[in-house]
Amino acid sequence: MNKKKIINDPVYGFISIPSDLVFDLIEHPYFQRLRYIKQLGMTHLVYPGALHTRFHHALGALHLMSLAVETLRYKGQIITEAEEEAVSVAILLHDIGHGPFSHALEQIIVDGVWHEDISKLLMNELNKQFDGRLTMAIEIFNGTYSKNFLHQLVSSQLDMDRMDYLNRDSFFTGVSEGVISSDRIIKMLNVVDDHVVVEEKGIYSIEKFLIARRLMYWQVYLHKTVIAAEMQLTKILKRAREIALKGDELNCTPALNHFLINSINSEVFMLEDKNLETFAGLDDTDIMAAVKVWGNSQDFVLSKLCHDLVRRNLYHVDITSELPDKNLVNELTEKAAIKFGISGVEASYFVFTDVVRNNAYKTGDGSILILMKNGTVKDITAASDNSNLEALAKTVKKYILCYPKDLV
Repeated sequence: MNKKKIINDPVYGFISIPSDLVFDLIEHPYFQRLRYIKQLGMTHLVYPGALHTRFHHALGALHLMSLAVETLRYKGQIITEAEEEAVSVAILLHDIGHGPFSHALEQIIVDGVWHEDISKLLMNELNKQFDGRLTMAIEIFNGTYSKNFLHQLVSSQLDMDRMDYLNRDSFFTGVSEGVISSDRIIKMLNVVDDHVVVEEKGIYSIEKFLIARRLMYWQVYLHKTVIAAEMQLTKILKRAREIALKGDELNCTPALNHFLINSINSEVFMLEDKNLETFAGLDDTDIMAAVKVWGNSQDFVLSKLCHDLVRRNLYHVDITSELPDKNLVNELTEKAAIKFGISGVEASYFVFTDVVRNNAYKTGDGSILILMKNGTVKDITAASDNSNLEALAKTVKKYILCYPKDLV
């Protein structure tokens, strides 16, 4: 069978599948599942074009990795064919552990387990199925391989993952502020003392990259209507689990039902292989099918939340720098309880507060390093004359208050 395929990608053009192993991994059900998990969760309710998937993203990151390896080899770095295949596999599978709607339901379906943890478990399972051929890829992914710079290409503040999702998310949302010069950044990459660095002449492209990331967070990832939709979906799953754990049956797929009727934390998840295999059968379609069915639930809270989400009747969201006034929250909660004829506890599904954070860049471990013309290496914040970059290194914390639009 011919496994040397090319894929027509709307962002980069033609993408080549570099090896038989990569082709076989793409064909595997674990990876094919990513076709049915949207990259940006509920963002399509704000930007209608944002329907691209984790499958698209993984292939795009794979393509950028091939360009990075080519560049570093050209500059004298020794990367063997086995290492090239391994780092390609590591970036291809870096998001394989994402659950339905990507980050929106993380920590909701399985308490205390992040998608990176599930990615590692799925990669280990694939390694068994592929007779140990993923061992080096897993070492690179975990940062235990002897060449640390390969791990940085997969996971760092300037990795192929971030470069692709900024390119891809800006393309499909139409938000031009997220466009970055990924080709130029990759051409400027080098390695010094086993660390990925960027040559000084690429410094302005890195500045643009960091600013683009910050703007994409506020305009796309943390857009208040996106927050409203994802919070609504989170509350739906929380209410469904509350009902299911009381013994009331809810119509949904077997895979979703498994995680509703069982309280599964990180320890329980790791103990039984069934949990991982069941999780690998979950995608966006399980959730949306359930939401549509639960719209007819006898439980008012679940029924209303589901109906409203399907009809895009979302929470109103206030985003502020200060903690929302407790009296206002209590007043809105009381209004919701009276309006819907429900208890104060149930009203908390409709009126609640939360916190969002945006951190475009972290100084210290994993910093973006600039290789100066005199051979020294500096952190981007020290090498740049743009004082705004220091501000990007600070975590911005904002408070949100969600409530039904018709309460005020």
